[in-house]
Amino acid sequence: QVQLVESGGGLVQAGGSLRLSCVASGSGVSVNTMGWFRQAPGKQRELVASITFGGTTNYAGSVRGRFIISRDINKNTVYLQMNSLKPEDTALYYCNADLWTGHTAWGQGTQVTVSS
Repeated sequence: QVQLVESGGGLVQAGGSLRLSCVASGSGVSVNTMGWFRQAPGKQRELVASITFGGTTNYAGSVRGRFIISRDINKNTVYLQMNSLKPEDTALYYCNADLWTGHTAWGQGTQVTVSS
């Protein structure tokens, strides 16, 4: 069983930066794609960014150019560097991992709040 633990959320002023981290742990962890999703109150969960085992990245249009996703394969860790934050980036951010077994794991979420 894989567990994902996020950290790094918080309150920041518009224009500021935050860095989220997510560590995957568990017996025999073998992760393919990792990513970040977010869900704002009253809205559907949406993909923010993802990165494959080979390093190919994908970004939502609303964050492209401001957010950077990266990962440390050896540490089973994925990062999301968020720059030039806007109030509309306020949401609960979830870490996601697609395993080579075909299963998907989710973290419990970390809150990001951007004040104007």
